[in-house]
Parts: sequence; C-alpha cells; structure tokens
Amino acid sequence: MYHCMSIKTAISAALIGLATLAAPAQSGSGMPPAADDVVKIDVLPGWRDASGNHMAALRFRLADGWKTYWRAPGEAGIPPSLNWKGSGNLAGVKFHWPTPEVFLTSGMQTIGYSHELVLPMTLVPKQEGQPITLKGNVNLGVCLDVCMPMDAKISVTLAPQASGAQAPIKRALRQRPDTAKEAGLRRAVCDVEPIADGLRVTVKIDMPKVGANEVVVVETADPSVWVSEISTSRSAGALTTVAELVPSTSKPFLLNRSDLRMTVLAEGRGVDIRGCTGS
Repeated sequence: MYHCMSIKTAISAALIGLATLAAPAQSGSGMPPAADDVVKIDVLPGWRDASGNHMAALRFRLADGWKTYWRAPGEAGIPPSLNWKGSGNLAGVKFHWPTPEVFLTSGMQTIGYSHELVLPMTLVPKQEGQPITLKGNVNLGVCLDVCMPMDAKISVTLAPQASGAQAPIKRALRQRPDTAKEAGLRRAVCDVEPIADGLRVTVKIDMPKVGANEVVVVETADPSVWVSEISTSRSAGALTTVAELVPSTSKPFLLNRSDLRMTVLAEGRGVDIRGCTGS
C-alpha cells in the first residue's frame, strides 16, 4: 500500500448551467452536491529520476457519471487552470496529459476524462537533491448535467527520496498520445485566411487512419484564443479539418503555423502533431 497526500477541496456555491443542457441535478434540499461527493484529489508523490527532476502526479477520482476536462475542453467545457505560485525550490513544471475521451452531450462535443484522471508532472527543482514544496491552486470544471467550477488548494512537500507507488504514474505516462513520427505522419499543411472576427484554418494531415470517427483538436500558443471545429473529413489517406480561431479582440491576427498544435483522437488513441507548413 502506498500513501497519497490529501488535498482539501473547496467548491464554489454557484452552479454554471450550460444553456443547452438539462437543469442542475440537485439534492432534495436544493443544494449543489458536496465537493467530496463529486471529486477527490490526491498528489501521488512519485520519485526523483536520474536527471534530478521529480516525477509526481495529480490524481482526480470522479463520482459515477461525472467528468472533468482536458487542457482543450471542447465546445462547452471548462479548461483547467493550474497555478504553482508560492512553491519552493521549483524552477518549472511540465504536464504529461493522457489521451482524453471525446464526449457528445446535447449536440456539443467536449473532451476530457471520466472515472479517474492521473496527470503526471515533471517538476524541475532549482536545487537538485533538495525537497520541493508544491503550493498552488487547481481550478477545474466537473460536469454531470451541469458544470461546476471547483478549486483545490495544494500544499505538499516532496522529498528527494520520495518512494510513492510508481505504477499509476507510469501507466498514465504510457497513455499519452503518439508522436507524429510514431503515427506515421507524412505531412501537415495549414492554409490560413482572415474572417471577420479572427482566422479560418484548414489543416490537411497526411497520415494513416487513427480509428473510426476521428476528431481533430486545434490549439494555439495563446490559450485565450477560442477555437471552433467546423468540419473534419478523410479522403485519399488524408484527414482535413477546418477550424475558426477567434481572439479576445475579435479581429484577424498574425499566426505562426509552427505554434499550432493538432491532436487527432479516435477509439482511445491520440496523435500529437506540433506545427504545420504552408501549402
């Protein structure tokens, strides 16, 4: 048996209802469900690797029927926010997102996880061989018939000789999307044109089929840019997706194609494609 470091989770009193979804599911008292009844959050302390970095993970255990979201949550999800200000001996954090699921609810596509999410993270210490104090806030959305914003405060110390169970973290690392090379990508081409409130991007991905009902998620380097998938189709060995990118200014903007990130999802598999070329 291994030990997890518990986090006290606080929930906002307000429920954020999505216009096209059903009314909030509430208890007989009319109150929103308790946070601990919806999601339990732990830090899996992990281990120090040979390079001196610390591999740990956040674990989210969700009640039956509930889900939480991937870094790009889709049309109606709440993107997660992870803030590590206040941490000690921490120079950087890199997250390793497992391949997410695609959900269709009331005609809207969202992307995330059900049941459990183990999110591995590489923590780079400022001073090797010294403990890392991980402090910060995790803001996430969890959804059943409605979405609730939830806040978790983290304050844990990860010793250099941490000896937590490695199996859950290693399993999550194996669940990452394939790289473009692993998936046999031959070419990714992006055509960009201005529209009234931003840009329209047509991406042609020349690679073997990932699975039935392929979904392409387009991300920019700026997470504030809203991305809407318009259409996706496959023909003659290539996958074509059209997406509209709308910044906060609601105007056309300069886009570096190398900053675009496309993830192809299908049947539990994923392919991570970084950047594209012009036609």
